Amino acid sequence: MTEGLVGGEGFATDASIVKADASRQYHRDDDDDWGSGRAVREYLEAIDADNTQIPSTRKVSPTDPAASYTAAPGGPAFYAYSTNYLVDTDHGIIMDVEPSTANRAQEVESTRTMIDRVEERFGIRPKRLIGDTAYGTAAMLNWIVETKQIEPHAPVRQKYEGTAEQFGMADFIWDAEADRYTCPAGKR
Repeated sequence: MTEGLVGGEGFATDASIVKADASRQYHRDDDDDWGSGRAVREYLEAIDADNTQIPSTRKVSPTDPAASYTAAPGGPAFYAYSTNYLVDTDHGIIMDVEPSTANRAQEVESTRTMIDRVEERFGIRPKRLIGDTAYGTAAMLNWIVETKQIEPHAPVRQKYEGTAEQFGMADFIWDAEADRYTCPAGKR
């Protein structure tokens, strides 16, 4: 930072999938006995300590129970983790790294952690944040803009065209002169 390599103008964030050392053929089903291996025992103790519920649809590896079963890169599913990076765009300097399970929600949460940590450690908050559609959810965009006052550069994630309870992308009106969208309820 003292050499001017990190400016804090813009940060980019993304996650990479890292294959876990766990066989995709062997996993625990709800009716199976968990066994008494160290990895499983530690995993169950951590879940008990956090009062966390294991999703009934989640496949769990008996050798690496914290790994997520994913088909994220396409092809057959396998157990994996994500490495999440926060990079200053001036010179490509990695500002922070945060591991997570290999799912989109955890990747997004890791970005929040990294931005907060970089701000706390170095006193730097980016003016812009670049990310893919994983970071374009309403909750994340709200946090980026309203809480952190960072300009988002991420495509808005659109999974639906709207329902009776939610507005679809086509329902929003763009005002180019004011540089903003307005929802049918009148909120900017």
